[in-house]
This record gives sequence, C-alpha cells and structure tokens, in this order.
Amino acid sequence: MAALTEVSSNKMFGGLQKVFSHESSECKCAMKFGIYLPSQVANKKLPVIYWLSGLTCTEQNFVTKAGAQRVAAEKGVILVAPDTSPRGVNIEGEDDSYDFGSGAGFYVDATEEKWKTNYRMYSYITKELPAIINSNFNTDADKISIFGHSMGGHGALICALKNPGKFKSVSAFAPISNPIKAPWGIKAFTGYLGPEQAKWKEYDATELAKQYKGPELNILVDQGQADNFYTEGQLLPDNLSAACAENNVPITLRIQEGYDHSYFFIASFVEEHIKHHVKYLTQ
Repeated sequence: MAALTEVSSNKMFGGLQKVFSHESSECKCAMKFGIYLPSQVANKKLPVIYWLSGLTCTEQNFVTKAGAQRVAAEKGVILVAPDTSPRGVNIEGEDDSYDFGSGAGFYVDATEEKWKTNYRMYSYITKELPAIINSNFNTDADKISIFGHSMGGHGALICALKNPGKFKSVSAFAPISNPIKAPWGIKAFTGYLGPEQAKWKEYDATELAKQYKGPELNILVDQGQADNFYTEGQLLPDNLSAACAENNVPITLRIQEGYDHSYFFIASFVEEHIKHHVKYLTQ
C-alpha cells in the first residue's frame, strides 16, 4: 500500500480537513484526495461518503466551495474527495481541451492504447482509493456511499450501479446521466474506449439502470432548471429517471427552479444529500 504524504491540514468544525497525495498503482502517477475527518473519528469507526467532482476540477473544488464539512461534523461521517484524472503523465494531447484528458477522466478504465495505462479512474475510485482510506483512517469499511457533480455525478451513478451492494446509497447534482447520447460523453468515450458502442454502455448510468439487479439502491438527483448544460442536452436526467422507473429502481429527481450548474447550486442542497446518505449508512 502506497504511503500517504500530507499536503495540508486545517481545523474545521472541530474536525480536520486534510489533503494527501500518494503514488497510485492504478493511475501510475501521484494522485491527491481531500478528506474531512470529524472529531468523532478519534473514538469510533465512521462511515465514508465519497464525492466525485466534474470537468476541470481537482480535489480542491469540493473542499473549498461545497460547504459540506459542517454537516459531516454534525452527522459524524468522513468525506473523501479525490482528483478527477491522472496528472502529468505526459500523454500527447492530455491538456488540449477541458472536456477530455487532464481534469476529465470520466471515471472509466480506458481501453484505447494511448490512455489505458494511466486513465483508470473507475478502478481507482472503486478499488484502490477505498483500500487506502480504510487502511489509513478509522473507517467503518462496510458503510460507504457516493455522490458527485456533472461528470462526477455520472461517476457516482455508474460506480454504484456497477457494484450492487458496495455503496449504501448514491446521489448526484446535474449528472451526465446518459453519456452515450450527450456530446461530452460521446467525445470522452470515443477517446478512452474506442468506437465500439457496446463498451460505452458499460459506463452509462441510464443503460446500467435498465439492467440493475441487486440490493435496493436509492438514488437522489438534483438538477438546476436554469443549468445551460441541462437545456443543451448534455445531462439528460429524464432518461435516467425513465430507465429507473422501467426497472423499479427507486429514484427521486428534483428539478430546482432557477439554479445553474455551479457550486452555488451544490452548496444549496449538499446538506440534504449528506442526510440522504446518512439515512442509509446508519441503518
């Protein structure tokens, strides 16, 4: 197990907001993650909620903008926010656009030759990172949930749907819900996975919801009604909602009037999302 290097530590609401870096065996580079450790962690094992951020983000966006630590302190849950892609792996073209390459790992395991060695964010999130968190911190390893925003909402949904029972609950803000039908998803999946669309469906929440078989998974999705990406057809949450209804997967989709795609939107509803997860993490 790779050693952790502490990058920063700040006391907050009685607990500690830390950032660590480590050498990732999946991504073959140094990766960072933020972790909020409530004061209760000194005395007992706590549940963990993973947050996956969106395009262009690092671990810092959620740490500094979401305002989630106060609620985590009250509820006694650990929050983990990893980076969104490998960094500095010197692949030609990795920094050419905001929606592919650096800051845009899309939480898939790439199969295309150029990307497949480093761009393994799906395995990093579902295997390597939880193993690191559970071996270094006082966690209740069986009690984890996951949520995210935009590309990270897509990531949270697929991680939960592809691993029945691993996560107690899942939620998302403005997720890319049906990436095989959205320009962002088509670009990313073509680049990382190649032209064969059968591979794409393995990482599409709407397609996965149609065939989900497993323990009941309660999905909460908030979508800003004034989100430009929603009106432009990048997010398609209604497709996800219809797929869930078809397969009796419980979903609550809330269209929030006047809200956009920003962290102002996330900060407005993050408390409700954490409480959603706590309900299932404490059962």
